[in-house]
Amino acid sequence: MDVVFQFLADRPIVLLFLLLGVGAALGTVRVAGVSLGAVGVLFAAIGITAWGVSTGVTIELPAAVGDLGLVVFAFCTGLIAGPGFFNALRTSYLLMLAVAGVLVVAGGLAFWVGSALGIPPLTIAGTFAGALTNTPALAATGGSPEATVGYASAYVYGVIAAMIGVALALRSRARDTDAQAPIVGKPIEVDTTSRPTAADIAAGYGGRVAFSRRRHADGEVEIVGPDTELEPGDIVNVVGPSDDVEAVKTELGHTSAIDLTRDRSRLDFRRIILSDVRLAGRSIASLRLPERYGATIAQVRRGDVDFVGSPDFVLHQGDRLRVVGPTGSMGEITRFLGDSERGLADINPVALGIGVLLGMLLGSIVVPLPGGGQFSLGYAAGVLVVGLIMGRIGRIGRVVTSLPNTASTVLAEFGLLTFLAFAGTKAGSLILSAIASGEVVRLLVLGAVLSTFFMGATFVLARAVFRLGGTRSSGVIGGAQTNPAILGFANSRTDYDVRVALGYTLVYPAAMVVKILIAQVLVEL
Repeated sequence: MDVVFQFLADRPIVLLFLLLGVGAALGTVRVAGVSLGAVGVLFAAIGITAWGVSTGVTIELPAAVGDLGLVVFAFCTGLIAGPGFFNALRTSYLLMLAVAGVLVVAGGLAFWVGSALGIPPLTIAGTFAGALTNTPALAATGGSPEATVGYASAYVYGVIAAMIGVALALRSRARDTDAQAPIVGKPIEVDTTSRPTAADIAAGYGGRVAFSRRRHADGEVEIVGPDTELEPGDIVNVVGPSDDVEAVKTELGHTSAIDLTRDRSRLDFRRIILSDVRLAGRSIASLRLPERYGATIAQVRRGDVDFVGSPDFVLHQGDRLRVVGPTGSMGEITRFLGDSERGLADINPVALGIGVLLGMLLGSIVVPLPGGGQFSLGYAAGVLVVGLIMGRIGRIGRVVTSLPNTASTVLAEFGLLTFLAFAGTKAGSLILSAIASGEVVRLLVLGAVLSTFFMGATFVLARAVFRLGGTRSSGVIGGAQTNPAILGFANSRTDYDVRVALGYTLVYPAAMVVKILIAQVLVEL
């Protein structure tokens, strides 16, 4: 086998794709209804690398491979979560502070338990980084052999503990109350005599409902504009979350038996992919479809999530739009929007390249600390922050700052798997060294105490204190652990529910910063 391992050691690209294939296959194996998902790549890499080391051959992927996977993953995750992150930030800053507080307690616990076990401060700091699976925190200690052995000893259980936390959170997923109500369309006959405009009604529900068309009492069917007055006897098609649509029905009148979508003689509807990059990053109102074609966008589907086509909704390339317009104009509207499958897979290399570059530069900024220490965000946190901002902005002048949801998801998955393969080879090459050092038992005990405490405290914070749903809690656990593997595990078990990425990005930046600082403090104690 040493010949095989040497072959792999000399050919890192071959090794990478071997680990991706074998690890992904391992991740599909289900035991008691649970599968590893993307984490299978991590454990496959640890096992194969440790096996190679036992034969005298060190197998490792180059650090550049791991950095590439990590920054692509972090940037695309930021793009996906960006549109919802800043809205959630206003109500979730207390959660970030609470996670930071738990990390400070975990740092104190590390020093106390480690000192009681006779472990030197440098090794305690490395074990803290491994138990909380944070490689930048290890780098902040200087990456010495002592710290690295502690990191390797605690890392595997740190991943397992986080996976257990995610699995426990997702057990209650079916009872989540923070899931968005399904978007529905309903014909409503207007009874009220107050003659409200469509814009008045939409504003009363925070822009969560929209009107696609109406039928006059004389049978004429037309598109509803913002200034359209809703008159008694009108039948209007209302689109929005089911509970809001029911409230609109109660306010305006009653459900009509006439389905306006069946009559396509004058008005038609069609699903159209927004593939023209010139239109990406613009609001629905800025497209001026009512003025251009007498048409409207009633609904937007991004990934697997539906949104109401409100005037201020910012469109991304690859969004699938439900357009209602005159039957004779649908062909022209389709050409205007693009409707090409290529729009789903356009990786927008300008935004990708510039965004990752800016994020890496941000992560490279070194801030001096009292006592001669230094602090930097690191590549992962820097790129994630830039991705969140660019995903939220959507467009700067003529430059589109986002990627289609499909392209972002694919790139994030590939980046995650690549990073996990690298992290597994790094940990696997150190596992045997940790065992041979003789102090592995004490390091395992310290790591297990830290991982168990931190995951338990984070779980209680998310579920009992802040009362988050199981799905979002699983993302918070992954973000608090600052480990892409845990996000991958949660995603694989929720079919990439957007609430997972949102929970992850809410706490990840703060957790990353605090972990790096605590590791540096532990070294100096």
